Amino acid sequence: MTESETGRVVEFAIGGMTCAACSARLEKVLNRQAGMQANVNLAAERARVRLSASADEAAVVAAVAKAGFTAAVVDAQTREREKAAKLLVYRSEIRRFWISVALTLPLVGQMLFMFGEHGHMNELPRWFQLALATPVQFWIGWRFYDGAFKSLRGGGANMDVLVALGTSMAWGFSTVVTLFGLAQHVYFEGGAAVITLVLLGKLLEARAKARTSEAIESLIRLQPKTARVERDGQWIDMPVEALMPGDVFLVRPGESVPVDGELIDGESSVNEAMLTGESMPVAKRAGDKVFAATANGQGAMRCRATGVGEHTLLAGIIRMVGEAQGSKAPVQRLADRISAIFVPTVCAIALLTFAGWWWYVGDFAEALVNAVAVLVIACPCALGLATPTAIMVGTGQGARAGILVKNAEALERAEKITVLALDKTGTLTCGMPQVTDVVPYGLSRDEALGLAAVLEQNSEHPLARAIVSADATVNREKASNFKSLPGHGVEGDVAGRMLRLGSPSWLGLAADSTVADLQRAGKTVVVLAEGEGKVPLALFAVADALRPTSRAAVERLRERGIRVVMLTGDNAATAAAIAAEAGIAEFRAGILPGDKAAAINELKSSGGLVAMVGDGINDAPALAAADVSFAIGAGSDAAVEAADLTLIRSDLLGVVDAIALSAATLGKIRQNLFFAFIYNVMGIPLAALGWLNPVVAGAAMAMSSVSVVSNSLLLKRWRPGR
Repeated sequence: MTESETGRVVEFAIGGMTCAACSARLEKVLNRQAGMQANVNLAAERARVRLSASADEAAVVAAVAKAGFTAAVVDAQTREREKAAKLLVYRSEIRRFWISVALTLPLVGQMLFMFGEHGHMNELPRWFQLALATPVQFWIGWRFYDGAFKSLRGGGANMDVLVALGTSMAWGFSTVVTLFGLAQHVYFEGGAAVITLVLLGKLLEARAKARTSEAIESLIRLQPKTARVERDGQWIDMPVEALMPGDVFLVRPGESVPVDGELIDGESSVNEAMLTGESMPVAKRAGDKVFAATANGQGAMRCRATGVGEHTLLAGIIRMVGEAQGSKAPVQRLADRISAIFVPTVCAIALLTFAGWWWYVGDFAEALVNAVAVLVIACPCALGLATPTAIMVGTGQGARAGILVKNAEALERAEKITVLALDKTGTLTCGMPQVTDVVPYGLSRDEALGLAAVLEQNSEHPLARAIVSADATVNREKASNFKSLPGHGVEGDVAGRMLRLGSPSWLGLAADSTVADLQRAGKTVVVLAEGEGKVPLALFAVADALRPTSRAAVERLRERGIRVVMLTGDNAATAAAIAAEAGIAEFRAGILPGDKAAAINELKSSGGLVAMVGDGINDAPALAAADVSFAIGAGSDAAVEAADLTLIRSDLLGVVDAIALSAATLGKIRQNLFFAFIYNVMGIPLAALGWLNPVVAGAAMAMSSVSVVSNSLLLKRWRPGR
């Protein structure tokens, strides 16, 4: 459950959906209710409903029940309960399927011996055929009658209506012929075979759909069940759920980290591949962060818990992947519109087929068979599964590679990016600048660093951290009358002196030759001055190394035809040096934090889809303004919250991989939709023309859904770096 500006968003597990018409109808029913805004996902069997103050969970459950389905609020235990319940249902369906096969085989087998001059002599007694077909029709096939009744009661029609109507017509006609001894062929084998094949298709589909959620299941399995916690000087094993922030826990060599924390004692290397996709272990020492479910290497680590339960990075990943898998891509809207009118249209075509054939050939039985074939071939399952199965597999593969997708729309739009705006510090560069040069005027180097560190000691800006870390002072005094002027610098009184620390242009040294030389070297210059900038005291040159992968990432982006633009608050000389090193031809320098969003809007005005990559709090407005936004995972919570896609690994190549994943996923969606549409476009006319037997139609219908899901599963072959 999450909060939003317009109300709570609650996720429900939905039972009883069988095809796209079901999910479309349920979504329509929920959206008609006061205070509800719903999105229903057939493949995930989930509904995400935004509830206003006038609606609650009970109202959703009641509305879903009235529509003919079941609903339960998703909580921490829902997935396990669902898994157990689905396993029981699956085993029951397997048994029923094999019983259906045993009853249907004699009916279908007799057809092999009925060819030739005396073929009718090999026909099974019709009363025996009736005895075999009836349990298949009404016991094995009861699920279709139940689903059809609930669907029609809710004011719609789904696949169950087509199957129940078609097989009932075949069984009813054959029963009348048998009971009255009419000289007509019977079609018991047709109805029984269709039900058996549809069940087979459903079983294969359920098995394939289960594999689409393997990624999120594998993440859940990574969570350790227990933790070794320090209590009164003793180490005891406790359930992970019992840990609280501040608890001290021990991670021994080879164990997994139980919760997010900070390393207190010890050194080790930790395999974070399950979070970042990076195979190389990461060295950890005191003060470093560790994350739940990552694997400890050779050293013991004593850590303090900082994030537990739903507040770990892993829990956030699982939650975000689940939300993305349950969201709906814009490309699915066409399928939804078609599904809403599909079943009534098919019923009308079947009726016209029946009437046309009866009028044309005067044979009731032949007209009936062709009408049944139309009803059976037209199952809309493939259409409903085309988009959500690909989204589920794609977002799961992204999570394994350290790419978290907030929603399906973002994944779809990423493929269409034409302009990518990049923040410099922490995005193109490592985000850990260091002081490389100190040029004092009339005071010592250490004294200059000490005064600057007093002004910057409470700032989180990367340049401020660089100056503070370069100063050796242990006990610093505090600045009074402190002010921060975004885009310029800071000022305050230190030991009775009014000092300013900020950009050369703000403090009147923009034209200084020393400043220019340092800037041409790609360094950012900060000036310490006294008395409102009239007396310069020192220059500090700070350099932030380019990430090793940034140039390769920019080159791959340009190969995709994407225009890359760097946005930075640095002066033009420093920006030009960094841009040249990264291989970027276009940059905007001297942009204040509040103006980045305006720069994004300016890029959008020239046309095309504009994306933004950033990592800091000051990037959040620009990320929100972009058509598609990426947050570097090591960045601020505000940036991650504002972004559409989050890169757990702080590497610009992740943006390239995310775009490649988008292209691969959208490619599968287009293929699936093509297969689903072409199947119905070709199948329905063939059935109406009498060229498809109902048994063949049933087999084709069953395999269409399986083929679409299997095609989506091919996305599991996708790997980052391709």
